[in-house]
Amino acid sequence: MIICGKNAVLECLRANKAVFKLFVAQSFKDDKNNDVLYLAKKNNIKFEFSDKSSLDNLCDNAHHQGYVAQIEDFTYSSVEDILKFASDKGEQPFLVILDGVEDPHNLGSVLRVCECAGVHGVIIPKHRACVVNETVAKTSAGALTYMKIAKVTNINQEIEKLKKEGVWVYAIELGGTDLYKQNLQGSIALVIGSEGYGISQLTKKCCDAVLTLPMFGKVNSLNASVACGVAVFEAIRQKKYK
Repeated sequence: MIICGKNAVLECLRANKAVFKLFVAQSFKDDKNNDVLYLAKKNNIKFEFSDKSSLDNLCDNAHHQGYVAQIEDFTYSSVEDILKFASDKGEQPFLVILDGVEDPHNLGSVLRVCECAGVHGVIIPKHRACVVNETVAKTSAGALTYMKIAKVTNINQEIEKLKKEGVWVYAIELGGTDLYKQNLQGSIALVIGSEGYGISQLTKKCCDAVLTLPMFGKVNSLNASVACGVAVFEAIRQKKYK
């Protein structure tokens, strides 16, 4: 997989991910304090200096900031891996479930929010949804390196399994209980719907409750990643500061 952008490349190097080769803009050749080049040398990673057109071609004209890396393909986790990760940390499970989010920029932004908030993992469906790709990696600004993502065949079945494990599952959607009046402490999973259709009716029925972000303007919907951020950090506020 090809990733581009300083933050995405830098976090891969910091996490000792398998970087097969690094391509750096010629303009950084004499930069003695370049943290990307320092880590590449320290980790014995091959790198070469390239002109802008070569870097543009490598990452299909994405905004690369002078850094492009060829890395191993992303490895998905299982839901069990995510739950074990939480248990090993001595924490109650905190997950985000995406129901049909198709925009890679939204997925990348959600991953960035979740990693910053300490969410243990994200669950996505195998079909009719975005998968991890170069755009997701770039938009996540390095968060992809640290996030556990489970790709499942049937989200509703996974929700039922989580509920049996004692995880409360909440759909973030219009028409429900005020988010700020709901107790979000304990083991929880927050379900975020697709950009165009929201959460499916069947999935909402599987959830323990529907929670709504109160809005006071004329527009009554938020971008999926923004809604995720609001809900996730309200849960963090309750968990850490109540």
